Amino acid sequence: MKPENGDAVEQSSEEQVPEEELEGEDLENFTKLTEYGIQKNVARELIKIYGTGKLSHSELDERALDALKEYNPNDAIQVLKGFCDNNLEHVTNKSAFLCGQMKTFRNKNKGGAAAAQAKGPDPAKIKEILDRTGYSLDVTTGQRKYGGPPPEYEGEQPGNGHEVFCGKIPKEIFEDELIPLFEKCGKIWDMRLMMDPFSGLNRGYCFVTFCEKDSATEAVKQLDGHEIRKGKTLKINISVANLRLFVGNIPKNKTSEEIKEEFGKRTEGLNEVIIYGSADNPKLKNRGFAFLEYDTHKNASTAKRKLATGRVKVWQCDIIVDWADPQEEPDDDTMSKVKVLYVRNLTSDVTEDQLKEKFGEFGKVDRVKKIKDYGFVHFENRDDCVKAMEALNGEKIGNLEINISLAKPPTENKKKEQRKRDNDRRGMGRGMVWGDEFGYGMRPPMGMPRGGRGRLPPPHDPYYDDFYWEDDFYYPPPPPMHRGRGRGGPYSPPTAYARQGWYGPDAWSRPRRNGNSRGGR
Repeated sequence: MKPENGDAVEQSSEEQVPEEELEGEDLENFTKLTEYGIQKNVARELIKIYGTGKLSHSELDERALDALKEYNPNDAIQVLKGFCDNNLEHVTNKSAFLCGQMKTFRNKNKGGAAAAQAKGPDPAKIKEILDRTGYSLDVTTGQRKYGGPPPEYEGEQPGNGHEVFCGKIPKEIFEDELIPLFEKCGKIWDMRLMMDPFSGLNRGYCFVTFCEKDSATEAVKQLDGHEIRKGKTLKINISVANLRLFVGNIPKNKTSEEIKEEFGKRTEGLNEVIIYGSADNPKLKNRGFAFLEYDTHKNASTAKRKLATGRVKVWQCDIIVDWADPQEEPDDDTMSKVKVLYVRNLTSDVTEDQLKEKFGEFGKVDRVKKIKDYGFVHFENRDDCVKAMEALNGEKIGNLEINISLAKPPTENKKKEQRKRDNDRRGMGRGMVWGDEFGYGMRPPMGMPRGGRGRLPPPHDPYYDDFYWEDDFYYPPPPPMHRGRGRGGPYSPPTAYARQGWYGPDAWSRPRRNGNSRGGR
């Protein structure tokens, strides 16, 4: 039975050291705490913890002391007891850890009675791994970080493609089981196991960064589908470090330089601003949104927290901020076989025939597809494709200088994902059966005429098998009005060709949650 608050204070006071028995350093620290505004019974509990050696007064910063000062004294004592019961050997920032414990305790009380904290990993196994590797282990309220960088490491810091996302981890598993598993694939830079502060169990996923890119690929090959417990298999894929933010509702007369200057004042590490203008309307500098690219995920995440409060105005506008949804980069081998060019800055008077004639000067062109102010040129020969890109990039076609790059074909994962999404769209009618990709279901969607004059989706075209459906690669929707996230607005969605496959180097779709990317980590 849970004691009443008064009983808790009395019981706690009996265990604490009486004030008159304090002397020397303990008395000095007690005086500092009470003068700061900490309640006496809370201060005595802290002195008791200092005596265990698990915490010293110098390890408490102002943030932790302020939180203790504002906390209910009875709750503060319970939090401190729980804090002292933890294994703090690998906790480097004890003030931050204590603040996390206070936040967790408060949330637990709001949600009613909570389960007891789970027992952590075997300390002997953790010690054996740390002694063997020389790596460090840093424990915070929300994660357990192993390594980063390895001891005496002299190489470059890992970049894109070096990190894997590991999901579907049984929640009672810790790094003492995961590290030996991933070590088989290559040298680990660091591992971050995400923790649930309520239960003390893991959240079911972690991120592992390798020193070598090939090791990450090997981890996906070896461990995706690995049975770590009976009937429990891991899900492994390459993690995408999200560096870009989507910012909507900005004035359309602002250039990328002006946007970079304005947001550079408010955030750190802003490398680049990407905007989409209009080839036919030079006065329209952007389409009401921009992508901000930062040098690190940490700076991007910090910028998102600063800008997405709902209280930030830029040029007197309420901005919308979210993670941009990064696209999977095709590998070098795939890109070396591409024979399609992505051409931007095409005015409305430029036709497909003109493009075919112009690019045909460098080799045989199979087909050309123009979509709004960009297009795709398909060559029969790879060398001719590269030759045309090098010769015509920056040249004028129509009234503007065009921008040319190799188009990026979709990865296999993206193809599967978009085909599934396409099938879901087709099957949205109640009672419909759309399962066959060569035919359609037994009943049309609700509200569609049942007679022969009703308009069904177009028949399957095998040409598009090499593409995948993805809305808004080139024309992300305008920022949503108020709280809505609809797709309405002055810009019509791209045609099926743009939505089904090849895309350019700066193609980022609208913000979307993605559990396997590093956004918000």
